[in-house]
Amino acid sequence: MGFTVALTGGIGSGKSTVANAFAALGVNVVDADIIARQVVEPGTEALHAIVEHFGADILLKNGSLNRRLLREHIFASPADKAWLNGLLHPLIQKLTQRQIAQATSPYVLWVVPLLVENQLNDRADRVLVIDVSVETQISRTMQRDGVSREHAEKILAAQASREARLAIADDVIDNNGAPDAIVSDVARLHAAYLYYASQAVSQEKP
Repeated sequence: MGFTVALTGGIGSGKSTVANAFAALGVNVVDADIIARQVVEPGTEALHAIVEHFGADILLKNGSLNRRLLREHIFASPADKAWLNGLLHPLIQKLTQRQIAQATSPYVLWVVPLLVENQLNDRADRVLVIDVSVETQISRTMQRDGVSREHAEKILAAQASREARLAIADDVIDNNGAPDAIVSDVARLHAAYLYYASQAVSQEKP
């Protein structure tokens, strides 16, 4: 497997903005959220199992998964959350590894919102944390998702703390400012990751 940089951050931190900046530099991006949607698309065995477990009401009229209703179910029931994780995590991991193996850029950016929560940081060569203040997270989430402050605070409370993410970080981007302020940070880290990846390749050669 090639050199892998795991990108993580809490809700509202700007992970997508940073990932898109790396992608613009030609870096292959493997996004855990996108993969999580792919494994439950209509016709998949996982979606069938979810319907069997939660009932047909868990589907939208077009036959796709009602993700909001599913979140409400697992938010209210630790047992349902554990069942769902047991079903989906192996599928997500398998597809993730396949996509990373198919990457053609010198290193892969693996976007993993729940890196800390699922203790996956040891599966990456570097961990990049997108860091913002809690207040910034709350305001961005309220604005983006149209939710109340109380709802945004509940989402944050269910995630790993800012301190827990920073504790495993190899690199940090401060994204409290304007979105265009991260461009120079991404360019600097891209150069560093290209170097680390080339060093890893040279060490693998006999």
